[in-house]
Amino acid sequence: MLQRDYTTSQLDVLEAEAVHIMREVAAEFERPCLLFSGGKDSIVMLRIAEKAFWPAPIPFPLMHVDTGHNFAEVIEFRDRRATELGARLVVAGVQDSIDAGRVVEETGRRASRNRLQTTTLLDAIEENEYDAVFGGARRDEEKARAKERVFSFRDDFGQWDPKNQRPELWNLYNAKIRKGEHIRVFPLSNWTELDIWDYIRREEIEIPSIYFAHTRKVFERDGMLLADSEFIIRDEDEPLLDMTVRYRTVGDVTCTGAVQSSAATVEAIIEEIAVTRITERGATRADDRASEASMEDRKREGYF
Repeated sequence: MLQRDYTTSQLDVLEAEAVHIMREVAAEFERPCLLFSGGKDSIVMLRIAEKAFWPAPIPFPLMHVDTGHNFAEVIEFRDRRATELGARLVVAGVQDSIDAGRVVEETGRRASRNRLQTTTLLDAIEENEYDAVFGGARRDEEKARAKERVFSFRDDFGQWDPKNQRPELWNLYNAKIRKGEHIRVFPLSNWTELDIWDYIRREEIEIPSIYFAHTRKVFERDGMLLADSEFIIRDEDEPLLDMTVRYRTVGDVTCTGAVQSSAATVEAIIEEIAVTRITERGATRADDRASEASMEDRKREGYF
């Protein structure tokens, strides 16, 4: 007798949940968009969106909040992938916010545009009248993320109040908002970094080369390896080193650190992550080496 295996893998369950969330948003909201930076989490979200609406095209635009201080490999991948899918890519530039006087650029040795993204994001949401914004945040990134719901309500100032969140019963989501308010939607809430990489392996998803081990000029600052860049002021006591590194996450080049690694394949990355005890943001994001309270304050202001 033919034996059939009806078991469902963890990745199948996570994927099905994410597909359901995306379809729910497409049905309930008028103008959703998907934040797509070219990073691994947003790449997985993009694959989920492809599956959720196939064979139809993805029914909402992609948006990237661009600091202007990005890794070239990631921007090239972002533009190429959007073109391949025939998706509309909206680029909201921090430089435009600076030019318009909406934000003031930081100066000095630790200057970064990363925090300035909040204003640019909120302005883009208001200008395009987006009522739902897909983000790739996962609850294992840091404690403030873990307090958010899948549907994270934001008021008409783009602010998040952890004490005023809506209950989520099973897979029932409250999508009711007034004009000017919006929902941040996190389909990958129940995924871990390891799940992301397992899914990339299973689906054979292309990712930017920066995620794999390569030789790069870096320097050490505060225990992190930062890339040599025209956007970073390097002191005399911070010599450049040629090292074999890779990036666990990608973002603004001024605050995203590399890790020493020889992992040049997805399988090797999975083995490496399986034994690490430091979160990717704790290891590679200078701006996220802050207290839980500090991160909550940033999210209250409208941060991703």
